[in-house]
Amino acid sequence: MQLGQYPPADHVLAHISDTHFLGGRRPLYGSIDTDANLSAAMAALEASRLDIDALVFTGDIADLGEPDAYGRVRAIVEPSAARMGAEILWVMGNHDDRSAFRAGLLDSAGDNAFLDDAPIDRVVDLEGLRVITLDTSVPGYHHGELAREQLEWLREQLAVSAPHGTILALHHPPIPSPVAYMQVLELQRQHELAEVIRGSDIRAILGGHLHYSTHGLFAGIPVAVAAATCYTMDVSAPESTLVGRDGGQSITLVHVYADQVVHSIVPLGDFPVVARFDTDFTRRLEAADPVELREYYAKQQG
Repeated sequence: MQLGQYPPADHVLAHISDTHFLGGRRPLYGSIDTDANLSAAMAALEASRLDIDALVFTGDIADLGEPDAYGRVRAIVEPSAARMGAEILWVMGNHDDRSAFRAGLLDSAGDNAFLDDAPIDRVVDLEGLRVITLDTSVPGYHHGELAREQLEWLREQLAVSAPHGTILALHHPPIPSPVAYMQVLELQRQHELAEVIRGSDIRAILGGHLHYSTHGLFAGIPVAVAAATCYTMDVSAPESTLVGRDGGQSITLVHVYADQVVHSIVPLGDFPVVARFDTDFTRRLEAADPVELREYYAKQQG
């Protein structure tokens, strides 16, 4: 449906991050029901009836890299994705284990230990929209890095533009964090990545890791970070503290248009409905009679 100046988006992605599942369905920090939060996210996406091309999970799928955690995430996500006709793109995070990630999410556990520990970088074509996922994790550490080989691989991928451009998805977002302690966990040597992607067809960078929704600009490219589904960081907490809260969880919808990319936050939770406009109102919108619309809206408010 087109009621304004813009036609419908060419592509729609659901950006989800930091599910942090523990094995044995253990609650995170003893109280956070990560399974219920992710189930709520999937239910919200299905209820929207949007034509979603892909679900992009930007890392920290598991909290300790336990095989059972990956299995439970798949059990929740895959049936929903199948009903929506959406692909699933998994991105490695610093809490994930590469070997368990490959086996649990990609069905590609290897016998070669070296290959099993190699970064997990992928390219997916969504009918002309290219999504490149980069593994910024460093086994045994929580900050992010990109090896020289990864950057060269990325440069090769970007040498040819995609019909609808490229979305880059990684866990550690290349933007500053106002949360002081998160700065020690950031992506290292960001200038090297900037040199590779500046001037490319990358239209947006999707990230996670921070546990709060934020936006920035890197190498001239918009960066959008999705908040976690498990718990969120309190950006307003005193500078000398690091406070996580069981509230404010959300996911993000990414609408890709011909000339821009729009990111919209979807809060997770059961909130009271304070206003609802029925099909009669939407039919009036389609008729586009401004005077009648104003009168109808005034009655609804009254």
